[in-house]
Amino acid sequence: MPALIFDCDGVLAETEWEAHLPAFNQAFAEFGLPASWSAEDYVERLQFSGGKERIASLLTAEFVRAAGLPSDPAAQAGLVERWHRRKTAIYAERVAAGHIVGRPGVARLVDEALDAGWSLAVASASAEPAVRAVLEYTVGPARAAHFTVLAGDCVPQKKPAPDIYYMALERLKVAPGEAVVIEDSRLGLLAAVSAGISCIVTPSSYTLSEQFDEAIMVISSLGDPSTPLEVIANRSPVMPGSYLTLHDVAACLTP
Repeated sequence: MPALIFDCDGVLAETEWEAHLPAFNQAFAEFGLPASWSAEDYVERLQFSGGKERIASLLTAEFVRAAGLPSDPAAQAGLVERWHRRKTAIYAERVAAGHIVGRPGVARLVDEALDAGWSLAVASASAEPAVRAVLEYTVGPARAAHFTVLAGDCVPQKKPAPDIYYMALERLKVAPGEAVVIEDSRLGLLAAVSAGISCIVTPSSYTLSEQFDEAIMVISSLGDPSTPLEVIANRSPVMPGSYLTLHDVAACLTP
């Protein structure tokens, strides 16, 4: 059977502003680091795929001196791991407290896929505990139990490298033409198409200005009867109605 693969942040829910960014800043404060990212700062950090990579981008020579940190790369890597572990815990707490907003249509489309026997997965650069927290919050524990979760450092290279999608295809036992990816960013789109998988893009609040020319379809959201989607670009053989159906997704498969 075919497979439907979701990115996490920005696809399942809007997480960056109300969960990730405050969690980074709280972790920095708890560890006494001279860093506090504004929204503008954080947009720049989002060009790095993965939380540890975003934290590590702080470690300029000037920052290391100002924070009194060791210059040894191995010691710095250990600190980044520690800071990121605390940030992930704070993030999960914020998700559990209801600080994020699930995106329209996700749970509905998951139900359609489950009813049709499709395989489901999430492929994300975020830490696995954070991804599982968002997945369960968005679709509920019963639906989440049907997902294969690929997250964090499960592959050597993160998006836009295709590694995580190659792994998803292997785990789900499907060919590239038997899967569709739903992403929200250009980094994720490039990872999916590099793996040979059709990609539907639902831009999130921080990726609206990015270019998605390689996507088979770009829509404002997956949509629900009460929250209609807007078609931004479409190269698929179907035109979605007010919400994306599994029939629409199946038309994006490339056997």
